[in-house]
Amino acid sequence: MPLDALLQERSVTRAAQRLGLSQPTVSAALARLRRHFGDELLTRVGNAYELTPLAERLAAHTALALGSADRVFETRPAFDPAFARREFTLVVTDMHLATFGRTLAALVRDAAPEVRLRFQHNTPHIVHRAPEHLRTVDGMVLAQGLLANVPAIDLYEDRWVCVISSDTVTSAPPTPEELVARPWVLPYHFPAAGFSPLHGLHAQGLEPRVEIAIENFLTMPYLIAGTDRVGVVPERAARLFSAASGTAVLELPFGGGRLVESLWWHPLHDRDPAHIWLRKTAAEAGRLVAAGRAEAVHHDTPHS
Repeated sequence: MPLDALLQERSVTRAAQRLGLSQPTVSAALARLRRHFGDELLTRVGNAYELTPLAERLAAHTALALGSADRVFETRPAFDPAFARREFTLVVTDMHLATFGRTLAALVRDAAPEVRLRFQHNTPHIVHRAPEHLRTVDGMVLAQGLLANVPAIDLYEDRWVCVISSDTVTSAPPTPEELVARPWVLPYHFPAAGFSPLHGLHAQGLEPRVEIAIENFLTMPYLIAGTDRVGVVPERAARLFSAASGTAVLELPFGGGRLVESLWWHPLHDRDPAHIWLRKTAAEAGRLVAAGRAEAVHHDTPHS
């Protein structure tokens, strides 16, 4: 699609190379698009081209439209995983990738050797626009409470734990008041989403000072070790921390609430046989993670 290529590449030459067309052909297409939208779309700034404000908005819309169209043409009346050639795209965090994603990949490899998984990194921007973004992917792994009116299946349960520097551990567990006195590191901080592991603190009228907000879980030790900071992560993420990370994992001295990881998808996938198979496989991967058998799957899977 010339419009998408021009908006993504911001260059007639590169767009032509991407599309396998001649430069004059793409230049003519750009001229027609400019007339259609009544906008320059690409404007020269120095030696490069930049998108106009209208083109910036179009770039987001074309990506969504093309993603939806791709999934329409990938739909088949039946799905045989042993012979299927298909790519599934899932949005996950670094922790999900290391646990659920790794287990899912092993199951997919065994049952569908020609199926490819693409994992996209989760961000707050994607979560805030989830109903729209779900049109372009096959699913998102998110905790219950973040989305509504979207189909989902539960994968496994987890719980929040506290992370502090190992050199600040004392014989007595820290109290909520002692923890709140420290600066905090929070992963995926959604202050307006109604979802937080800090509900127990808020119920006591305590509000920690968030010094650092991060969009991952597994980098937490680098921001905690050797400092007075405190953080919270799911327990399954904490299990992935190195023994030499310089951090200690403690029970939360306040209720962190129930954490259920779920797979969410757009309703347009509901009856797609391939997606139904993906959901069943994801549910099995979640069951293995919940049972603590993920590593067994990884070790039992033969290497190519």
